[in-house]
Amino acid sequence: MIGSLNVCIAGAGTIGTALGQVLAEKENLRVSLLSVEADVVNDINKQHINTAYFPQIRLNPALTASMDNNLLKDAAIVFLAIPSVVVVSYVNSIKPFLNPDALLVNLAKGFGNDRETITTVLGRQVSNRVCTMKGPTFAREMINHIPTSMTVGSEDESVYALLNEVFSGTSVHTDYSNDVTGVEILSILKNIYAIIVGIVDAHFDSPNLRFMIFTRAFNEMRQVLLRFGGKQETMFRYCGIGDFGLTSLNDLSRNRTLGLLIGKGFFTDDISGKVVLEGRIAAGIIGEQLQKMQVPVGEYYMLNELNEIFRGNYNVKKFVGNIVNNSPIAG
Repeated sequence: MIGSLNVCIAGAGTIGTALGQVLAEKENLRVSLLSVEADVVNDINKQHINTAYFPQIRLNPALTASMDNNLLKDAAIVFLAIPSVVVVSYVNSIKPFLNPDALLVNLAKGFGNDRETITTVLGRQVSNRVCTMKGPTFAREMINHIPTSMTVGSEDESVYALLNEVFSGTSVHTDYSNDVTGVEILSILKNIYAIIVGIVDAHFDSPNLRFMIFTRAFNEMRQVLLRFGGKQETMFRYCGIGDFGLTSLNDLSRNRTLGLLIGKGFFTDDISGKVVLEGRIAAGIIGEQLQKMQVPVGEYYMLNELNEIFRGNYNVKKFVGNIVNNSPIAG
């Protein structure tokens, strides 16, 4: 049993607030949200409501918020619940405040600097232990204490033991993988392939076709994962098929919604430049990396066709036929 711990969650948006609400239930945890939004901090501390993100949810009075980075000095665990594009720069900015023994837990799903995974970059830039947690998690479900699952990715199994104990007795359930690269890459790939499933569903509301494409997409994800150094068994953790299923098949998913918009013809030049969803950005980066590795296009045909859409001058009406009639590479 762990003793009393200070837990800091960097980011008081949807996922940060939801996670804080879950952990604030535990009497041995002192949980604080670290935010840059003064209004959010005031609402949480004075009214116990995060008006900006969950105006209907009453928060546990034990959950507090602050804009003071000095909170980090006493934190044993720091959850990074901020957008992937700013995680690395943010951690560099708070390094002077970090407890040297603190565990950093990356919740963001995307690339860090120089098109490397966030954990890879942070592992070089800080002396703290760094791990990742990914899984099928909609924040609105988590904050309402619906059972939720996440994979802890760490090369150090003691990290999993610590986090498993932290979440014991809560609605969050964990499994473990020592394939940190795989956990991170899968959290990126699932956004890409959710767009593809969304495009298909926009054209044909067909269970037969949906799950044919879902299966092919899952296999293509596996091939790409292996190319990036991940392990096949990671596909069957919460971060793998669980997160892909959630993101590709549920209309609460932003990347699936992007696919639906593309499939229905609403992805125009006027809005395409404004769309910065994780899946669109990641598709370009992954595609470029695979080209540099000289991977045959047949191994990532779906992803390549999606990038053709994003490049423009592509007849979206032909997308479904193209990916259905392409014979996937067995392996």
